[in-house]
Amino acid sequence: MNFFLKRLLICFLCTVKCFAVLYGQLVPHSVTITSPDKKLKVAVNETDDNVVYSFIANGQQLIRQSVIGLDGVGKFHWLQSSLKHVKQTWKPVWGKRAIVPDDYNEALFNGALYKIRIRVYNDGFAFKYEGTDTEKELTQFNFAGNYTAWYYNGENRNIGPEKLKDANGIRMPVMTIKADSNHYMAIHEANLESGEPLLLKANQGTTNFTICSKRANAWRVVLFGNTPGKMVDSHLIELLNPEPAKNLDFSWVKPGVAVWDWRINGAEANGFKYEMSLPSWKRMVDFADDNNIKSLVLDADWYGPEFSKGSDPLKGGKIEQVHQLLNYAKAKGIGIWLYLNDVGGKTYPLDQTIKQYGQWGAAGLKYGFMNGSPEEKNKHTQLITKLCAENKLLVDFHDGPVHPYGQMRTWPNAVTREYCHAQLDAHRVFQPSTFVTAVYVNMLAGPLDMSNGVVDMMQKGRVDNPTPVPSTITAEAARTLIVFSGATIIPDIPENYLKHPQILKFIRAEQMPWKETKTIIGEIGEYIVMARKSADNKWLIAAATNEEARTLSIPLSIIDKGQYKATIIEDGKDADFRTNKESYIVTNPTVSYGQEITVHLAPGGGACVLLEKTK
Repeated sequence: MNFFLKRLLICFLCTVKCFAVLYGQLVPHSVTITSPDKKLKVAVNETDDNVVYSFIANGQQLIRQSVIGLDGVGKFHWLQSSLKHVKQTWKPVWGKRAIVPDDYNEALFNGALYKIRIRVYNDGFAFKYEGTDTEKELTQFNFAGNYTAWYYNGENRNIGPEKLKDANGIRMPVMTIKADSNHYMAIHEANLESGEPLLLKANQGTTNFTICSKRANAWRVVLFGNTPGKMVDSHLIELLNPEPAKNLDFSWVKPGVAVWDWRINGAEANGFKYEMSLPSWKRMVDFADDNNIKSLVLDADWYGPEFSKGSDPLKGGKIEQVHQLLNYAKAKGIGIWLYLNDVGGKTYPLDQTIKQYGQWGAAGLKYGFMNGSPEEKNKHTQLITKLCAENKLLVDFHDGPVHPYGQMRTWPNAVTREYCHAQLDAHRVFQPSTFVTAVYVNMLAGPLDMSNGVVDMMQKGRVDNPTPVPSTITAEAARTLIVFSGATIIPDIPENYLKHPQILKFIRAEQMPWKETKTIIGEIGEYIVMARKSADNKWLIAAATNEEARTLSIPLSIIDKGQYKATIIEDGKDADFRTNKESYIVTNPTVSYGQEITVHLAPGGGACVLLEKTK
């Protein structure tokens, strides 16, 4: 339909509507969609100028009337609406829990030129536009107060806490918002099929944010929780993505802990110097085999200098050593991830490279330094993920990747990505407050590769960034559980883990896929306590704090009923992330469902609890 015909149709519909209103045959449209538990309400109204929505949670308005619709096609003419309730379940290949309720109420608003679809869940709502390729949105988020917000900020600490009226310019999702101590929200998107990834424009001096990226074929999402942990535990982003294609089998996808060769480079132990080469790789495979660890990740330069166009990802560098490693690891049942970046991925045929890695028997692909616009990077990410799935490879995107938006449902091989500042990466470390902010911001988008789990806190002798880690050993171990990822990549050498057998016991107990997950307590930028039930029915609990020491009481009402042998690892009384990183104590009490465990967290510290059922 050309522009003239569109305008003619709009004028005709306006005339029909005016006559209908005059003669009492049509009243202004107004529909309220509630969540299945009736606690959330999204009210949609048609005004003289626009269609607007507002959001109420637990009787409190959190988003005032905000415009919804597209620009460049005239006012959305609301011709018809329909409502339906959907209640089903999703059983993910892997994820935060084994069974996920998929329960929502949906309204579909039919217009002359496009449709607006809205779904309201118990933990938020989402909307999308269907039926037109118009690129500009009118979408607003007009918050009902001068709330506090945090935002994704690349491989840097998050922006925030920042009052909404103080924000200026462009902000990237996830945008996490604290309205008050009982009302939290987060703005993101789901199922970004095409178009530019989401960007938000802050209108300084107001509490109004608008979408300023080109309109995308995606869901616009508002998560909600009475606590920030409720949003951490949400599956709404994934549920808005389609299930895998019927012709694809993902039973081969096995999430778990992995070791990594990048951070070991230069470390020495018992007269052996670690390098990124076969002798060191074999030692890492042996360690993985002894400790129920799934795989070893090879990083850059194995096929030649990573940014050289002459480095052939199928023939260059240490290729013969890699073939020997793949055979050695296969005999032990350990997977090997292979690194590839955009130079090698675009200089040489990508499909042939990925197919060959699959035929070699590799377990996964770590893809780094992707170039292009965000829209181009998203298309390339989709292509790589698909090619990896077809060749039974897991995939991890690094170095400024496109934000996750629930792909793990459609593509369960998309197990993690560096949508954060990873520890010891980017040639710098991050502070404790950065961690306990990122888990409430970045991690709402999906699984993260943050590479925690250091035990050599001083990092002496390492080739890349030998910087002391601003954390405690206990906190580093706790973070391996807290961070949601299908590949928990730990960065140290075997000998250092073996010096701390209780720490290693906790990490090796992180057997996935998780059967259950619960963020117990926490606050953005302050602390978090996370519990997960392992594939072999152990409960693991981890706590981490910011630069402040704190004592926490952890209720065991979240675990299964019964009695447990507990292994509790907590910071020593003299521990401090600045001065004494390695002090911790271990106790082994017997505990039961319904009790409380009290743990001490040093400044920048943490605690780990392993619960093994006895009866």
